[in-house]
Amino acid sequence: MIIDLRSDTLTRPTAGMLKAMFAAPVGDDVFGDDPSINKLEATLAERFGMEAAVFCPSGTMCNQIAIRIATQPQDQMICYEDAHVYLYEGGGAAYHSGVTARRISAPQGRMQVADIRANINPPDDVHFPRTSLVCIENTVNKGGGSCYELAEVQAIRELCDEYGLHLHLDGARLYNAMVAKGYGEADFGRLCDTISVCFSKGLGAPVGSVLLGSRDMIRHARRVRKVFGGGMRQAGYLAAGALYALEHQVDRLADDHAMALRMGALLEARPWVKQVVPVETNIIIFEPTMSVQEMLGKLEAVGIKAVAFGATMVRLVTHLDVTEEMERAFVERIRGLDAD
Repeated sequence: MIIDLRSDTLTRPTAGMLKAMFAAPVGDDVFGDDPSINKLEATLAERFGMEAAVFCPSGTMCNQIAIRIATQPQDQMICYEDAHVYLYEGGGAAYHSGVTARRISAPQGRMQVADIRANINPPDDVHFPRTSLVCIENTVNKGGGSCYELAEVQAIRELCDEYGLHLHLDGARLYNAMVAKGYGEADFGRLCDTISVCFSKGLGAPVGSVLLGSRDMIRHARRVRKVFGGGMRQAGYLAAGALYALEHQVDRLADDHAMALRMGALLEARPWVKQVVPVETNIIIFEPTMSVQEMLGKLEAVGIKAVAFGATMVRLVTHLDVTEEMERAFVERIRGLDAD
């Protein structure tokens, strides 16, 4: 039995989700005629208390559209030094929007107001790019799935208002954060100018993300989506999977978190593990005593798939396709490595 913990993007639609997808009414979304996509967008906008939303193929596209509509070429965005929008989106901010990134070091990836303030450029000094955007990520992938406290986001919002900056939330795993912290959609909707929400990770849909914002921003976002090649036709089958996830697969994220906590504790007790990043949600990051490649090889040899996470760290991610039987096997196999 292979235990694949490389990512929660590996999730496959459940039987109930597939049934909902096959039964979905569809139309041509570029003409605005797909009822399933229209329902998903309206549902998300209402839940977050935001004016409008647009369905996209991926979270990366949502983030890149958000950057494009919030900036002008030669502008600067501020983000965590290992933020997904900087590290894992192929240099898209520079390529699509012509902006530079001011990267900030932050404990577990959660930027603090004082650090952001210190990195806002003087608006009238032509030597510097104009700071126009702050991007935060919740949960923070490279922070081990860490979650922003609502008060932290509120403080960043107030700073953005003070300097006239746009605040974008990369919410690839935002529902994990909300389940872990007990926050609701509207808590974030009232604080952020734009929010991307991904459905193809822990929520279990096969494809799709939604970008939320004001009516004017989303009107602009649709134009940018078209230029990026993201205008889809009968994509309501995909939107139906996201709608099913919203109704049936949010609360169960707590099970993924509990499993990750148990796995993290198990790893922390191993003699071949130097440290485990504190586990808050469904991501486990640990530093082995051996090289990352050697560690991955040992895990692979016992049927556990993981990924390198930088030069010294290994990442595991729990998700709805990791069964109780798999967790029991994981415990046995990890303990078995102690003798190596």
